[in-house]
Amino acid sequence: MPNDLTLLCAPGGDPTLDPLLGDAHLSGDSMRMAGAARAVLSPRESAVRAPSIRCSETADAMGLTASPEPMLRDLDIGRWSGHTAAEIAATDPDGFTAWLTDPDATPHDGESLRQLCHRSANWLGSMTPHTDHTLAITEAAVIRALLIDTLAIPARAFWHLTIPPLCAVFLTRRHGRWDVQFGNLAPHQPRRRLLTRRTTTVTSATA
Repeated sequence: MPNDLTLLCAPGGDPTLDPLLGDAHLSGDSMRMAGAARAVLSPRESAVRAPSIRCSETADAMGLTASPEPMLRDLDIGRWSGHTAAEIAATDPDGFTAWLTDPDATPHDGESLRQLCHRSANWLGSMTPHTDHTLAITEAAVIRALLIDTLAIPARAFWHLTIPPLCAVFLTRRHGRWDVQFGNLAPHQPRRRLLTRRTTTVTSATA
């Protein structure tokens, strides 16, 4: 029996789309979008979520009971939390540029992108084989990190992966290898096949 894992991106907190960094409550529009997405979500035997407010509220809006999973927590951005991307770019331009270009940079005194990639890969590698149908509601940064691992691409590609709100990534593991599909849980949006297959490891994010 294969492992079927759906990664669902909670709205908010992504510096490429949302100016405010860190955790926050969902807007009314985001709550309505999440509620509508529930109608097109296939039944899942289990659901987990990142421990953030927005992931908790996304699960609630979808009418799901999801257990908090600490390893799915968002990237720790240290002293930048609660500030906008524009504020950080203005007050610490060198640090902000390093953060966007160097996966080992920690100008915020938090967690590096490479550390996030290792943490996320370790969580994925810890999944029990043959666990059927799991939904994980998590952060855009965590989904990027998991794609770094499953697609075996360099960590410096992190910011080149676009993960919009309520984007769904469908992972299926068969014989120790993952298939990856991209889709969207907004109503009437079909899944869209991406590419690739690879042997699963927890060390690929070191590239």
